[in-house]
Amino acid sequence: MKTEKTVLRSPLGILATATATLGTGRDDDLPLPRLPGFVESSFSPLAYEVSRQCLTERPGDGSRTAVALASLMGDTTTADLASRRMVSGQVHNPLLFMQATANSVLGYTSREFGITGQTFSLSTLDDPVTELLAMADLLLEDPELDRVLVLGVELGGGERREEGVPPADGWARVAAAYRELAVDSGRPVPPLSTPAGLAAAVLLGRPGAEAPVSLRSAEAYDADHATHGEAVGTEAPGHPGNIVGLFDLAAAHRRLLRDSGSHLLVTEPGARGGRTAFRLTADTETPQSAPTDAHAVRDDRETHAHH
Repeated sequence: MKTEKTVLRSPLGILATATATLGTGRDDDLPLPRLPGFVESSFSPLAYEVSRQCLTERPGDGSRTAVALASLMGDTTTADLASRRMVSGQVHNPLLFMQATANSVLGYTSREFGITGQTFSLSTLDDPVTELLAMADLLLEDPELDRVLVLGVELGGGERREEGVPPADGWARVAAAYRELAVDSGRPVPPLSTPAGLAAAVLLGRPGAEAPVSLRSAEAYDADHATHGEAVGTEAPGHPGNIVGLFDLAAAHRRLLRDSGSHLLVTEPGARGGRTAFRLTADTETPQSAPTDAHAVRDDRETHAHH
């Protein structure tokens, strides 16, 4: 499959990346604290945690920082809980307002870190990496902005549960919706996976000394004839709008900081068809040996739950 889309008009610089998982059963799952004012769902703690990691690692001027959050279905846990309460005849809890969760946690994060730039939340059937990077590129054209924090959050459904307790029926409903979206988009139906919570964030600016890894749109790329060592992204497509590509980007960023060199990130096919390619390059001196096996890139991603 060939990529032919030019997404970024100007290169971006990666200042920091962060990932967080919950419920995958792996050792790197994070114990997420409950945030004041947010109940039941892990959506807000996951979003806040990856934002906190990036903004703490690379503090900056909040008045010159914008934030964009992508999530296909948003806070599915709260939506499922609210619907179950309604069906059972219980009184509606005004805190279970899933439509406002994304904007609310962005507001909470902005207050904690003094961010007064624009904040956006979006839902897309296309690849969130492509959508978020394109938005960051556009926002950074504003001379009053220096940085854009982009993040994606994805929940598997069902309320928070103790270890060893099977997931609630909410996960089955969310999984069915993901599979139906895949069929409607003409993509292969993804296999059923664990009801995990996933979040990833990338703090972006323009390339320079403060951003040792740069990112730009790659030229047309034929993934079916990739050379040895070229990373071609996810082999088995997940559901439309999944955020696994953000985990790929974060893993590549960490590897380039350690080993230098460059990395080709190729996204999953988007809803509008075709993959998109991005070239990440470490602008450091004295590069060390970079991984030459494409599986070295995929292994980092495959440790996380895929939906």
